[in-house]
Amino acid sequence: MPHLTKSSTWAALRNPAFRNLWLTSLLSGTCVAAHDTAATWLMNRLTASPLLISLMSTVAALPFLLLTLPAGAVADVLDRKKLLCVMNFWLAVSAAGLAILGFLHLLNPPLILAAVFSIGIGFAFNAPVWGAIVPEIVPDEDLPSAATLSGLQLNISGLLGPSLGGLILPLVGPNIVFAANALGFLVVLLAVLNWKRQQIASKLPLENFFESLATAVRYASHAPGIEVVLFRNALFTLFIGLIPALLPVVGLKELHLSPSNLGFLYTSMGAGAIAAAVVVLPWARARCPSNMLTIFANVLLSGAFILMAFVRQPQLFFGVAALAGICWTVAASELWVAGQRAMPAWARGRMNATIIMIGQGVIALGGVVWGSSAVTFGTTPPCWQPPCCS
Repeated sequence: MPHLTKSSTWAALRNPAFRNLWLTSLLSGTCVAAHDTAATWLMNRLTASPLLISLMSTVAALPFLLLTLPAGAVADVLDRKKLLCVMNFWLAVSAAGLAILGFLHLLNPPLILAAVFSIGIGFAFNAPVWGAIVPEIVPDEDLPSAATLSGLQLNISGLLGPSLGGLILPLVGPNIVFAANALGFLVVLLAVLNWKRQQIASKLPLENFFESLATAVRYASHAPGIEVVLFRNALFTLFIGLIPALLPVVGLKELHLSPSNLGFLYTSMGAGAIAAAVVVLPWARARCPSNMLTIFANVLLSGAFILMAFVRQPQLFFGVAALAGICWTVAASELWVAGQRAMPAWARGRMNATIIMIGQGVIALGGVVWGSSAVTFGTTPPCWQPPCCS
């Protein structure tokens, strides 16, 4: 393990409880990413409809739209350790159910979408609880390290999972991948059970869900800066939703990718996101104002969309996916920073929850819009004859 100083990115790993939860979450996240690749591949095997493939991004985002605020309220009312245990058990059962139905040859597109929605429910409740327990686990001076490591865990999982899933999918089939994902959730459940939590009784009155929602709506409707933040995020998310909706459609229906290459496609986008976070953003922020950086990233993102429409050579398309990952990360990061600067500290939690709700709602809408567009108009301009992609 690297040398851990107070300012080190790895400092929070000195804490045994955080280290165990982080490592098991890394394992589980990798299994989740492999599971997503297997589910997308199986959906392609079961249907010829681009819309049903695109709807996978819709049903994954929908629980966050419906449940983000109530999940946050529940995390403040119930015992967080017990809630984490319940939700990881829920996630394990959802993944195991998909594996069992697959072994029984009962899977069909509606059942796959239902399983994705069920897993999304677990993540929608899990996210605010995890964010709330981290300050309980690590001391205040290690919170920046814990926040960085949490984001790094997602990026590493998104990089490794699709590649591993694509490699083992032809060897063991999707049902084994689903079962492995269920085991990954159970490993996290065991780590949570082993966490010796110090009970902290809050002396503050709890606000119920409807009061919290009313306060968020009232503040957002009377704060012009927040209205601009919400509008910019909604507009950006509508267009960025094209990537999770149509990237697998183009890869599977146009390029006819194998399972391993489908995994590598997602890995390429994840590698672009990591490169943006580690290399591009620090370099660009030192040289460009935030607004200019946001505009430049969105212009490049538009170029990536155009390339998605015309590039039909698999290796080049992997490069397009990496470019999309870079631009997505840069633009989203700058929008997030601008949003945090526009929010007062007392309303930051609710405003972030509102942004998540709106963003996930637009992602869900985008899956329908872009998937329907692919069915109606196709993913390649009619005047363009792409070269053979074999």
